[in-house]
Amino acid sequence: MLNDRQLRLLLDNLTSAVLVLDETLSLRYLNSAAEDLIAASSSRSLGLPLQEVVRESESAEQALHGALVSGEKYTVRRALWFLHNLEECTVDYSVTPLTELGLLLLEVQSMDRLLRIAREDALLSAQETTRNLVRGMAHEVKNPLGGIRGAAQLLQRELKELDQPEAEDLVEYPQIIIEEADRLRNLVDRMLGPRKPVQLKPVNVHAITERVAQLIEAECNGALEIKRDYDPSIPDIPADSEQLIQAVLNIARNAMQAIAENIGLDAGDLTIRTRVQRQFTIGRRHCALVCRIDIVDNGPGIPEDIRERIFYPMISGRAEGSGLGLSISQHIINQHRGLIKCESQPGQTEFQIYLPLAND
Repeated sequence: MLNDRQLRLLLDNLTSAVLVLDETLSLRYLNSAAEDLIAASSSRSLGLPLQEVVRESESAEQALHGALVSGEKYTVRRALWFLHNLEECTVDYSVTPLTELGLLLLEVQSMDRLLRIAREDALLSAQETTRNLVRGMAHEVKNPLGGIRGAAQLLQRELKELDQPEAEDLVEYPQIIIEEADRLRNLVDRMLGPRKPVQLKPVNVHAITERVAQLIEAECNGALEIKRDYDPSIPDIPADSEQLIQAVLNIARNAMQAIAENIGLDAGDLTIRTRVQRQFTIGRRHCALVCRIDIVDNGPGIPEDIRERIFYPMISGRAEGSGLGLSISQHIINQHRGLIKCESQPGQTEFQIYLPLAND
């Protein structure tokens, strides 16, 4: 038979959160996983009513009381719990009445990580499908563009060889066709993104962020305040320096342009922050350590109707924007086996770039 100490050790090593409630729905026991889930220690939580630590809904509380009376088990899927620290979490939990003891046993599984992985998988899949479609369309467009440009050059040459005053006036029209064909070809090349694969080498992340900060300062003549908040302990990351600079610069430049168009550079500020984050999941791959680069601005925010689509090609919140910068950034970060996330509201937009600290 297991003694009390062995039972507690067993429960504390479970990955599922276990909570025990008495007949007043006050907490009688929490294992280690439950403490992590609700962000509260046993010493501070035991004896408190569950509603002071975790809130769900009035009907959920009534269901717990009902289980004590009826003695019937039940399971709740995708419940939204509001924690005492004002955070939220989505959980699945099962309720088992221990009638003889007058207790309720709650077994809880956090679903936030699984839901986030599912959302990221769906987003990455949709973005990859869109990118493949754009690439196919871009290649199809480039072929006739080459023919149009070649025909315009031949026509221009023929007109120049004609010894007639009328022909001289017509030479400018083929030139317009050539220039517009070149413009469209350049646009298509930008839609295709970087052509060469990334060449990963050990890179100091702050060499990347400083280069981006210098470029932004030069473009706005120092009118925009750029704040640095660096973690100097971050080791070198495996990265393609040139392409990673382009990815971060696209995001920072978008922020600068949004600030300039809405509140003015003098009233704006841009923060570039670096941190190490432990135990992070990118897609379905677990990383012990990742480097996080945050680009935060106090601009107008991203319009709500396009927030879910900002990494798709040709989607832009600016009238003059091409909608390619963020798509290219997302592609480059994906090539680095990383991830970009964005949170935006009026007055603050934050892009978070996660890059593995080991080239596995």
